[in-house]
Amino acid sequence: MTSKKKLGIWMDHSHAHIMDCTSETIGSIVLDSVTLKTDKQAALGSSESQEHNKEQRHQSAYYHKLIDEIKNYDDVLLFGPTEAKSELFNLIKAEHKYEHIKVEVKNSDKISFNEQQSIVKAHFSNN
Repeated sequence: MTSKKKLGIWMDHSHAHIMDCTSETIGSIVLDSVTLKTDKQAALGSSESQEHNKEQRHQSAYYHKLIDEIKNYDDVLLFGPTEAKSELFNLIKAEHKYEHIKVEVKNSDKISFNEQQSIVKAHFSNN
């Protein structure tokens, strides 16, 4: 029997700490959502609707980068202080090609990286 590939992601709308918990030590990377920067002239020339659409495309790209990280895992924990984790969960569940992945969502405050790792270790030691 092969061991399950496990991944914990602490996230909000601007960045994610991705923690691979498959082996004894937790490997981690940070994925930042690239901030859209517009200069004052461009902002004055665009409508609120255009700015909202840019923000939506930007958020979608961020979530799809996270899905690219998740797709090779069997068991995933999403946690963090904002609704970003639920939004990502809904995107994953909408795609049938990811239904083999067990995804759990938990609420969490803004916590230190060491606390994030502790939560991931505790979660997967119970599974």
